[in-house]
Amino acid sequence: MAAVVTALVLLTFLAAYRFYARYIGRSIYQDDDPEFVTPAHELEDGSDFVPTKRPVLLGHHFTSIAGAAPIIGPCVAAYWGWLPALLWVVFGTIFMGAVHDYGALVVSVREKGRSIADVAAKVVSGRVRLMFLCFIMVLSWLVLAVFAMAIAGLFMAVPTSVLPVNIAIVVAVVIGWLLYKRQMPPLIPSLIALVVLYVFVWVGTKVPIDLTDAGLDAQQANLAWLLGLFVYSAIASLLPVWLLLQPRDYVNSHQLVVGLGLLFLGIFVAHPDFDAPAIRTTNGDAPSMIPFLFVTIACGAISGFHGLVSSGTTSKQLDKLSDARLIGYGSMLGEGALALASTMAAVAGIGLVGFCALPGQGPVEDLSWAVYYDSWAHASGNKAAAFVIGGAAFLQELGISTLLAQTLMAVLVISFASTTLDTATRIERFIIAEVGDALKIKVLANPYVATVIAVVPAILLATLRVSDDSGAVREAAWALWPVFGASNQMIASLTLLVLALYYWQRRRPVLPLVIPMLFVMGVTWLSLILHLLGFWADHDWLLFGLTVVLSGLILWMSVESLALFVRLVRERRAGADVPS
Repeated sequence: MAAVVTALVLLTFLAAYRFYARYIGRSIYQDDDPEFVTPAHELEDGSDFVPTKRPVLLGHHFTSIAGAAPIIGPCVAAYWGWLPALLWVVFGTIFMGAVHDYGALVVSVREKGRSIADVAAKVVSGRVRLMFLCFIMVLSWLVLAVFAMAIAGLFMAVPTSVLPVNIAIVVAVVIGWLLYKRQMPPLIPSLIALVVLYVFVWVGTKVPIDLTDAGLDAQQANLAWLLGLFVYSAIASLLPVWLLLQPRDYVNSHQLVVGLGLLFLGIFVAHPDFDAPAIRTTNGDAPSMIPFLFVTIACGAISGFHGLVSSGTTSKQLDKLSDARLIGYGSMLGEGALALASTMAAVAGIGLVGFCALPGQGPVEDLSWAVYYDSWAHASGNKAAAFVIGGAAFLQELGISTLLAQTLMAVLVISFASTTLDTATRIERFIIAEVGDALKIKVLANPYVATVIAVVPAILLATLRVSDDSGAVREAAWALWPVFGASNQMIASLTLLVLALYYWQRRRPVLPLVIPMLFVMGVTWLSLILHLLGFWADHDWLLFGLTVVLSGLILWMSVESLALFVRLVRERRAGADVPS
């Protein structure tokens, strides 16, 4: 049953690209102008604005948007059963997320590589631009902190993954030099790099790197990994995109496609039944499925962060406008496929697992969906464990050993997360420079100053600990993470609103933008209100205060943008009533 559903979803994604993406591209975005000069050519600087071959840029964009969130979200949302998660992944990806990513990329390219916040200033007002930038800046700090923490945790939990992940950085620099200095075609070097990476995955199982073996305790080891990751992301964000970012993401895209291919092949070979019910009737220990399903699975269906990638880095590297459909819409379908694989691992794969150890539950003799999801606390606390162990169970059906399968899955997760980490640092640098431009603070345009400001608050969020009234101690970033899903979705709805205004002014059909915008905005506002009530009842004043501030920014931006939209509609109707 699970294999049949998987095949149907993948075929639906293919049909969506063939028909719906073409309709959106022709009727709204009009991305088939062969004479259009993209910012990568017009503003080429050899560092950020670099014309890039379509396969290489596709790899960069796909791996940048497909971080840990589309893995973690479905693993948690499987608590409510397999059907709601799959329906949201499918319909959210096709009609909302892919339309959003595609549109943000095209509009940014048409506006000389400007970010979606900068486009908002042109479309709505300068005030909206500044609020949008501040909102994005806070969200990006949180993303950087949580992704670094997730990677550090996996390095400690699966030390066999450390060597292959770090070897990939060295290999990427070599590939970047070959492609851009020696002008070699990208395919053969990247395939050789892929083979090298998989060799080191096997070597990693023989040579695990565990910092606790060097005399550090667990907390010290975790801190060492965190600081190392932030230093890496800072350096990566300052290097020319052709030297590390593009080749790393291109090579990673091959690895991720192979990994997803093996996962789906394992599903078809194992042909498992769903271990989870279609829909679960929840008790009082969990939030209600509506609206929280739609913010728990964010990046696997629609994500505001994707618009930041589309308008932050990808638009500055697009070679031809016609490449936007594959890179914008197609990459989101790839992320939908990742969310599908994560969901299947959680609702069918864990039923194939025997003994294992779970982060929130410890050793388990015979794992099943009912054991993993016995409570909301365990479902949310175990995070991506279902993907690693459930996905590894699918790989074992192909004859891969348990240790190698789990290492492959951990490397897959870390590869997704790490490419998002360095891309997000680069985007944060651009955002801080834009804030400096808006506030007339010239020093923020300095890339080194902006990078320090991008990284230091994220380090603080990842290392500072806070406690609530119950005495529970958490890292600040994990404490703030419940707000991320709602904030991320609200940025997506506001981006869709900016796109709708942009194309309404150009007299294009905007219902495919307005309908998802209204839906996402509605469920997000409902979840924010319920979050506020919950934080108030729990006396969690940190989360309550942050949510109030973010909600205020959102409300202001929404009111200004919607008021403009209503005014433009009235003006168009009035104009239509006047005889020409």
